[in-house]
Amino acid sequence: MSNLLNSILPKSFCDAPEAWQLYFQEPATPAMEGIVNLHNDIMAIITFIAIFTFWMMGRACYLFSAERNKVASKVVHGTVIELVWTILPSFILITIAIPSFALLYSMDEIIDPAITLKVIGHQWYWSYEYSDYNSSEDDTIAFDSYMIAEDDLELGQLRLLEVDNRVVLPVNTHIRVLITSTDVVHAWAIPSLGIKCDAYPGRLNQVNTFIKREGIFHGQCSELCGVNHGFMPIVVESVSLKDYVAWTSSQLEG
Repeated sequence: MSNLLNSILPKSFCDAPEAWQLYFQEPATPAMEGIVNLHNDIMAIITFIAIFTFWMMGRACYLFSAERNKVASKVVHGTVIELVWTILPSFILITIAIPSFALLYSMDEIIDPAITLKVIGHQWYWSYEYSDYNSSEDDTIAFDSYMIAEDDLELGQLRLLEVDNRVVLPVNTHIRVLITSTDVVHAWAIPSLGIKCDAYPGRLNQVNTFIKREGIFHGQCSELCGVNHGFMPIVVESVSLKDYVAWTSSQLEG
């Protein structure tokens, strides 16, 4: 399935976790860009608060000494300071809440999708179906995706992250992903796309995505689902619309 795509996509497009990685993977969707920007803004606020708090604590500990202050302070009540430490945190929380709610609502916005991808979690692999092309029971695009064993990896492939059948999606296209499970709770998660959605048996969850660049995006099941939980990775290849049409045509013909 992926031989054609491997020749199309250069190896440089490989969004996967790295050793000792502390920061996010490079975002590929508007949702993930919003998550990264919100994280950076909140981290700046948290850093300022932490520095100020430790400075106040250090100053209090340093000055709480009979050698430095012969006469102890008699202050037992301060209306102004109590107003400040009550009102200021409220404004900080409001400053954080406004962009947080804006991002949440934008991620939940329902847009008429051009493509619907069905994802089904199993112990321990994923099944995918492109139901938009179903003209009959025999004329459909559906496949299972298993992790490639370490002994079968090719040069340059990633251990525990490669699969035999990758999900192929076009760039600059509104995509709806319907997620469920056949047995236990799984979670379909791809960090670069900003997607992490639980797959519940008997329940259909939905996420929307809009991939902005071509690449190979790696993810994993993110809900403890059994002994082989760590062996059901996810790989999404985003390609141009022209290459996507060529891929779907080859799948339907095959």
